[in-house]
Amino acid sequence: MPIFDFLRGQFIDVIHWTDDTRDTMVWRFEREGHEIKYGAKLTVREGQSAVFVHEGQLADVFTPGLYMLETNNMPIMTSLQHWDHAFQSPFKSEIYFVNTNRFTDLKWGTKNPIMLRDPEFGPTRIRAFGTYSVKVVDAARFLTEIVGTDGEFTMDEISFQIRNIIVQEFSQAISRSGIPVLDMAANTGEVGGLIAKAISGTIAQYGLELPELYIENISLPPAVEKALDARTSRGIAGNLDDHMKWKAAEAMGKGGAMDQSMGMGFGAGMGMNMAQQMAQSGPWGAMPQTQAAPQAAPMAPPPPPPVEHVWHLAVNGQTSGPFSKADLGRMAQSKELTRDTHVWTPGQDGWKKAGEVQELAQLFTILPPPPPPPAG
Repeated sequence: MPIFDFLRGQFIDVIHWTDDTRDTMVWRFEREGHEIKYGAKLTVREGQSAVFVHEGQLADVFTPGLYMLETNNMPIMTSLQHWDHAFQSPFKSEIYFVNTNRFTDLKWGTKNPIMLRDPEFGPTRIRAFGTYSVKVVDAARFLTEIVGTDGEFTMDEISFQIRNIIVQEFSQAISRSGIPVLDMAANTGEVGGLIAKAISGTIAQYGLELPELYIENISLPPAVEKALDARTSRGIAGNLDDHMKWKAAEAMGKGGAMDQSMGMGFGAGMGMNMAQQMAQSGPWGAMPQTQAAPQAAPMAPPPPPPVEHVWHLAVNGQTSGPFSKADLGRMAQSKELTRDTHVWTPGQDGWKKAGEVQELAQLFTILPPPPPPPAG
């Protein structure tokens, strides 16, 4: 066997990467002296790209497949390296493997409240948080703009920068959207789409894209929520009469027997009290001369009526309300409100189905009154 063929056989090598982590974005193939042997086999798996760097210059990007590293299939190497020996010697180069799979369930959120001008409440502060996914779509750009010569680059090294971009674009998108605060919970999908579109141009400069971005919650500061609760409570004053009638009818239906027994006990107590007063009086029923007639104690004013919740409805992406519980009771009877209708009240964590709210579930189990007795 010719000595040149023997020498070439000694330089054969296999270059590949199997990732056993969940956050590695870029990994550099390590060889002593960065010597890549001529004729080495390069294996690039699905979900990967391989970037070939020769003497600090990006030479080529390999997509999934099996490659033989030779100058005849790497035209740029012919101009970068002169092969003037009888056998092809090792060439000093670097190969970076780039993970092109999606990195999912990444968190983002606003550290400080975002100021916006709401059409109904005026200047308002909100907070938001959610999740997103990121993916490398341009391995060469990502390597040159972000990674540099880092031998092992993880998602944690860039997630902070991406979160800052998301929060910045969220602040601008939510301010320009004009969506009222009370309607944001029903339009999180639309807001998320606006943010993802605004971010795509910025992160494309890094060779990245955001396939998904979700808003899990948008909330108001506690002080603002308290003021909103007080305002919505005042809004039910016009329906307070109907609400109290409905509560009275409900109480009569559930506790009529108890009320009757309590009334009888109250009457008996009043009788005993009058008998004691008559026994202490004189023979003609008058108070003794030596005792002054007791003065009647001032009556305490009745307590204020309890503040009831008011509810907002979300149907087909549109919100309506506020409604009192009495309104919802009539809507349940007319089938305008069902167990699957989404409802929200101040202090509740996001929208819920009416059938899942304990306070409203009873609206769907109230039996209709019996038929009236026959005439005559």
